[in-house]
Amino acid sequence: MHYWLMKSEPDEASIDDLAHAPAQSLPWTGVRNYQARNFMRDVMRIGDGVLFYHSSCPEPGIAGIAEVVSTPYPDPTQFDPTSPYYDPKSKPETPRWMLVDVRFVKKTPLISLAELRNHAELADMRVLAKGNRLSITPVTDAQWRFIVERLA
Repeated sequence: MHYWLMKSEPDEASIDDLAHAPAQSLPWTGVRNYQARNFMRDVMRIGDGVLFYHSSCPEPGIAGIAEVVSTPYPDPTQFDPTSPYYDPKSKPETPRWMLVDVRFVKKTPLISLAELRNHAELADMRVLAKGNRLSITPVTDAQWRFIVERLA
C-alpha cells in the first residue's frame, strides 16, 4: 500500500464535494504534470490512502482522508474542447493524461501548512519543500501514521 497527498482547489473539488458526490467518489481530473500523472498511472493502486489537500485558497491544508478506488484510466477532460484541461495533442487512441477515482473516507479539521511545519516528524514531506508545486506527492508510512493518528 502507498500513501499520497493530492491537492485540489476547493472551488473546483473540495472534501465536501467528495463527501456529497454519488458513491462519495470523484475522478481526479485535470492533472497536467507528467510526474503527477505517472504516480497515478504507474504507482497508485486501489486501496491506497490519500490526504485530501485544499490548495490555492485562503488557508491551504489537509481537509480530509480519501482512498484510491479505481485503476488508472484516461482523463476525459483532455478530449473536451470546452474544458480548461483540454489538450489538443492528446487523442483517444493515445491519451496523454490519466486519472484515478478517489472515495471519501472522512473529513478532518483543517491541518494547515503551518501546522504541518510545526512537527519535526513531517519535515521531509514533499508538500513542505520549497518550490514544490506538484499536485500529487508520495507520503511515507511514518508521515501517514503521524497525521492520521495524531493530527486528523
